[in-house]
Amino acid sequence: MQKGTGRNLFVAATYAATLLLGLILGQNYVAQQNNNPGVSLVPIGLSDNSYKIQQVLDLLSNSYVDSIDLDSLQNGAINHIISHLDPYSTYLVPNESKNQNELLEGTFEGIGLDFFNLNDTLLVVGVVGNGPAEKAGLKVGDRIIRIDTTFVSGRNIGQKVVDRLMRGKKGSVVNIYVNRENAPSNQLFKVKRDQINVSSIDASYLLEPQIGYVKIRRFGLKTADEFKTSITELKKQGASNLILDLRDNGGGYFHIAIKIASEFFADKKLLVYTQGAHETKREYFSDGNGNFASGKLVVLVNESSASASEIVAGALQDWDRATVVGRRSYGKGIVQEQFDFLDGSRINLSISRYYTPLGRSIQRKYTANWSNMVDYVTMYRGLWALDTTYTSNQIFKTLAGRELFSGGGISPDVTINIDSNATSLLYQEILKSSYIEQFVYERFTKLLPAYSIENFLQGYRLPQQEYDTFIEYLKQRGLVISERKKRDLLKLIQSDIEAIVGRYYFGREAYFKVKNRYDNFVEVGLLLLRPAPTDAAS
Repeated sequence: MQKGTGRNLFVAATYAATLLLGLILGQNYVAQQNNNPGVSLVPIGLSDNSYKIQQVLDLLSNSYVDSIDLDSLQNGAINHIISHLDPYSTYLVPNESKNQNELLEGTFEGIGLDFFNLNDTLLVVGVVGNGPAEKAGLKVGDRIIRIDTTFVSGRNIGQKVVDRLMRGKKGSVVNIYVNRENAPSNQLFKVKRDQINVSSIDASYLLEPQIGYVKIRRFGLKTADEFKTSITELKKQGASNLILDLRDNGGGYFHIAIKIASEFFADKKLLVYTQGAHETKREYFSDGNGNFASGKLVVLVNESSASASEIVAGALQDWDRATVVGRRSYGKGIVQEQFDFLDGSRINLSISRYYTPLGRSIQRKYTANWSNMVDYVTMYRGLWALDTTYTSNQIFKTLAGRELFSGGGISPDVTINIDSNATSLLYQEILKSSYIEQFVYERFTKLLPAYSIENFLQGYRLPQQEYDTFIEYLKQRGLVISERKKRDLLKLIQSDIEAIVGRYYFGREAYFKVKNRYDNFVEVGLLLLRPAPTDAAS
């Protein structure tokens, strides 16, 4: 989780010595979080070993028997130091840093196309509305044969390679050759690349009259504005109560989490405060202009709700503003700040811990797991062991008298038990294999449906015969399912297939609309928000 948009770290030495000089001699950076530029110098004492890293690199450069890649060595040295601080501080090389920026800013330069590698053919499964690909005439169902001079059909080509071929500088042109049903083969589409905006809101719609639903994927740079737009539209449609779905939301920008939480308060409320060894206590309040300050609220969380998600859930829970439903959240209560190097690389450095309004720290315990450092390849994998048990270290009481606890994560007010079928090794293997997607795209993508999304959501159910066919499909690929497991997994796999069919025909939001029809979390939320039945008149 990033506390702000970042601070630029100016470096006056070689790249190898950047970390050493930055951490030992001091850091010059510009604080951008509040658009208030300033320079800060953090002096740290020197020792006789202060220049060891640079001396070693100089020695290797001048005396080693073979030629070596100094950049790789430098990156490795920095990564080694940062990875040993805590589980969340990370060093990102330029390409990784760029990818993180694109993810959090919700924008990249490309053509706006989603594809799936079906039997070594790139099948178009999604097109960004009004994006370059759509404007050029590409459609869902097209099969991509060639990208510029590179043939991609009949080759087991990876996602990264295709992304590299399709993405490029805004205004440049990429030639896409496709096969389309009932059309001449190898049709050429010239697509001019442009800025592609990807919303961090997965779904926003009325579940029932008066009950809205919003699912936030991550807390990116534009999420607060997107959320405000969603809330405004839902209120126009009659929503007076809301389910906010933060499941599987791993976090994002700290200041965006503050803006989202502020939307639920009509007055100034403490939302979170931070403190660290080199960071004085700082409090963050709602702005008092929340667009959804009244009406009942349910927040959905699970074990993958982390960081910024926990800030929002914790603030709403502490002030008795929402009922938290689901399973205990991840438990990440540490704030990272971005420090950018001139070459485009970055350190995400843990600088403080955050606390909920009542003073709860939800950080789970972590310890260095040195026994996992077997060799260079695996030395960072599993370095940090995170405590998976919930320890209620301290009891806190809300104004309404509810007892809440500090410890590893946000404990929900209403717990949804784990579905053992969903967590079974067999089901996870089916998901990981992508056999469900392959089955859907092989069988259900020939012709567009003759019904609307509303009719699809209300009436479409996967026939039992199709489910039986899928089980046979798995068997042909080496996954033999017993009759008992076939019955146990029926609802899960039916839901998955229906959701993917919905996404293919009607877009990303349709996927979540279909999944929510069977969702225990959502059903509990609806029960909590539905008006209480009135007694019949005697």
